[in-house]
Amino acid sequence: MVELRGVRHRYDGRLVLDLEHFAVPPGARLAVVGHNGAGKSTLLRLLALLETPSEGQVLFDGAPVPRRASPALRRRVTLVEQRPLLLRGTVLENIGFGLRVRGMEGSAAYKRTAEVAEQLGLLSLLERRRHELSDGEVQRVAVARALAVRPDVLLLDEPASSADRAASGALYRALAQEQSTPSARPMAICIASHQLEDAYRWAGDIRALADGRLSPVTPENLFRVELAPAGTDTMSARVGTIDILVTTDRAGPAVLAVPPGDIFVSLGALASSARNVLKGRVTRVAAHRAGGGVAVTADVGVELVAVVTTEAARELALAPDVAVVFSFKASAVRVF
Repeated sequence: MVELRGVRHRYDGRLVLDLEHFAVPPGARLAVVGHNGAGKSTLLRLLALLETPSEGQVLFDGAPVPRRASPALRRRVTLVEQRPLLLRGTVLENIGFGLRVRGMEGSAAYKRTAEVAEQLGLLSLLERRRHELSDGEVQRVAVARALAVRPDVLLLDEPASSADRAASGALYRALAQEQSTPSARPMAICIASHQLEDAYRWAGDIRALADGRLSPVTPENLFRVELAPAGTDTMSARVGTIDILVTTDRAGPAVLAVPPGDIFVSLGALASSARNVLKGRVTRVAAHRAGGGVAVTADVGVELVAVVTTEAARELALAPDVAVVFSFKASAVRVF
């Protein structure tokens, strides 16, 4: 539906996005994940036709988008930014704004407004104004305003960053309900998020960005670091409160990626060639959607995710608060 080809985008000469191809197909349920500064918000603005890439093409339904996209085309794509702005007026007026612009008035507009307000738990807030809302409520109102007009492509930047668990659940249920509504053109939804648990629970397609490029590894365990020059090819990188040994000849700003499948999980320290041996406690155990197995999340000073077989998880009796050791080789750490 909307895609980028050979796109490179710069701000003040600095390359912030470098993508050979990125597409959001019709009916997609897509999540883009990555560290802060990875390029997620810039990607969404290009997909929303709000910015023109420095190089490359944006296409919609296979046709190149002109540098100044027509209002009719831009209305087919809606972006809700992480800190959205509400218009003056009530929540009811805000949710119904897009409908009024598109010519829907009266009972039909009110019915649609009430419908999305109910989905997102906003019915009791319809008469409130912006200054009477929390940040999480502002986010939900902005999402409701976008859903009300049923765009062909809905782009959401960290939509649950200010939401509690109940509000986050209502958001993802509302998105699923809207996508399941029969229509001539299925709605595609693309979310940018750093919340991996929500991304894995909701999305059918997960892509990771690292410094403006698609990462070849799964999106867990991505860390922005500063690599100091070293006299050997193995150096230590500070990540949160721990040090990770990595084999590289790079220096300066970098992103480390620790593939979850390369982390060995045990209940105690073992004799091995792994240079990184980190003790911690399990915080979460869940099925791993990318490739099967069990995803084991542990706090080892930072949160790391390892993937083990179902049999290994059962034999180790892995569960929240179980003490574990995560081990991995310095050569297993990818550097971008």
